Amino acid sequence: MKAPSRSRRLWLATLLATPAAAVFAQADAAPALAVIYPDIGEPYRGVFTKIVEGIEQQARGKVASYAVGPAGLSPEAQAELRKREVRAVIALGRNGLKAVGALDRSIAVIAGGVLAVPESEARDFAVHSLTPDPALLFARLRSLVPSARRVAVVYDPRQNGWLVRLAREAAKAQGLELVAHEAEDLKSALRIYQTLVAAFDPKRDVLWLPHDSMTVDEAAVLPLVLQEAWDRSFAVLSSSVAHVRRGALFSLYPDNLALGRRLGGAALAALGGNRTSGVLPLKDVRIAVNVRAASHLGLNLASGQQAFDMVFPEQ
Repeated sequence: MKAPSRSRRLWLATLLATPAAAVFAQADAAPALAVIYPDIGEPYRGVFTKIVEGIEQQARGKVASYAVGPAGLSPEAQAELRKREVRAVIALGRNGLKAVGALDRSIAVIAGGVLAVPESEARDFAVHSLTPDPALLFARLRSLVPSARRVAVVYDPRQNGWLVRLAREAAKAQGLELVAHEAEDLKSALRIYQTLVAAFDPKRDVLWLPHDSMTVDEAAVLPLVLQEAWDRSFAVLSSSVAHVRRGALFSLYPDNLALGRRLGGAALAALGGNRTSGVLPLKDVRIAVNVRAASHLGLNLASGQQAFDMVFPEQ
């Protein structure tokens, strides 16, 4: 009998080394899994395309994908999902998240590609937020600004109550004090910012700007905060990479391919009966830094052999 080829032997060795349950999960993953993503133009379409690529890497095969607008899934798409016997759906973006409301409740849902959702919407399935994990933010802060001792944040509890709860534990783990101020509207947020920065110790205190449409208003709050940070020489870290372009010291932003792999892994786990729920922070990140802001603060970014994925001002 002819000996198997080298590639065949490698395949057999991999198969024998893999638990049987994992083999069957990989074999069944692609047909039982689908992705719903927003029908949107560039550059955002490219972001979702990269996430889907990561999902397919994790699923080890092509995954049925459906682009949806505000109207949600068409009757034809819903019929096709039933025909394919899809048992888990990854919903990307706001439109994707809205579309899953039309699905059978037996289908496992994993949501991603959204900044945040009210916690009440995440009781039945897991939402993988695009908001960076405070643990990763604060670890980077300690690396870039070793003198930092206190992190101040102004937030809307309806949007970011879950995030601040995580941040308290993350700050404690890094030897930092988190000073969190709830704001009920933009006017109160502005008043809190003005009081906060007036009392800042620039060597010890930093300001964190989370993804928060009310307390981090792009027109009223951001210019005020960044100007104060420059004038008084204190560091600003942000959950938004766009703020780094405008003068914040650094931010973490999504590694879309790795995020896709994480979503794919969560979907495969759900297919195996391991469903989770709740809002989860972004753990697959890259880092953006503003070297002009760092120089103004007297920080030597080269001293720690730091690696940055995006640098502003752009060279």
